[in-house]
Amino acid sequence: MLRLWALRQQPRICLCRALHTTVTNSAAAAPDAATTATPVWTPKSVRTGLIARKRGMTVMWDDHGARFPVTVLQLENCQVSANVTTVRKDKTEYHAVQVAASDKRAKTITKAMIGHLKKAGLGPKRIVKEFPVTSDAHVPVGTTFSAIHFVPGQYVDVIANSIGKGFQGVMKRWNFKGLKASHGVSRAHRSGGTIGNNQDPGRVWPGKKMAGRMGNKRITTQNLTVVRVDSALDLIFVKGCVPGVDDAQVMVRDAKKGMLSVAQVNYAKGDMDKILPKGIQSLPFPAGTKEMAQQLPAIVEAPTHRRSPFIPRT
Repeated sequence: MLRLWALRQQPRICLCRALHTTVTNSAAAAPDAATTATPVWTPKSVRTGLIARKRGMTVMWDDHGARFPVTVLQLENCQVSANVTTVRKDKTEYHAVQVAASDKRAKTITKAMIGHLKKAGLGPKRIVKEFPVTSDAHVPVGTTFSAIHFVPGQYVDVIANSIGKGFQGVMKRWNFKGLKASHGVSRAHRSGGTIGNNQDPGRVWPGKKMAGRMGNKRITTQNLTVVRVDSALDLIFVKGCVPGVDDAQVMVRDAKKGMLSVAQVNYAKGDMDKILPKGIQSLPFPAGTKEMAQQLPAIVEAPTHRRSPFIPRT
């Protein structure tokens, strides 16, 4: 199902806080013994997302020796707690997979949630979220996800609450230029200036950019590249930064614009070579599980497709 790339003997990555390096396992993937029919990902399929913890940022180097930043996300016993199917008023069906993650003491959550998770055979969890899926992407209740749910080289969207900045002025919150810093301004250099019009309309327009509380909002960072997965420690390395503080819960899903929309458009055009990003043949479907991870190397890393930045263009 997955295309395995040449693995490196020494992982080229700096140590990240509260994590340990993992030695690369060069064993080949075990072949499928059974030829039973299994569900296959299609361009119209929408898989479930996962709940992970943001462990911090570090750096990696590509095949050309170029340095780039990555964010380390870690799964904490992420499991399926329920499958949801609801009929809307227009007779269409809504399908979703409910995911629970991060074990927690039973005394710290409600009895209703304890009973709900107990029906699925799960213990108390810190966070429970629901991911919309297609009808063919339901996952059996109790399934434990693995980091191989995301393939190195694909794009993902990361959703979380941004870091709260408190009450801030217009210069920091909205990037205002501010008033003059020399003559004619009396101790109002960083103020927002006038906020209204004349007697007509005689009010402040809704949405006016003013001072106020900054941050602590739900943010979606789109089209981040997965550069490496570690199934032994359930680590997902994504290129770039994601919202939220360290150790915050984040939701990770297949990129809507960079993956799903592109796949559907190219499938409609008949361009089968561009349905998935370069180097990826298919995606684990309906999900990447712990059982699937045992058949693959512990560390899978995406190759570098870009040209060397150190070679001058001709």
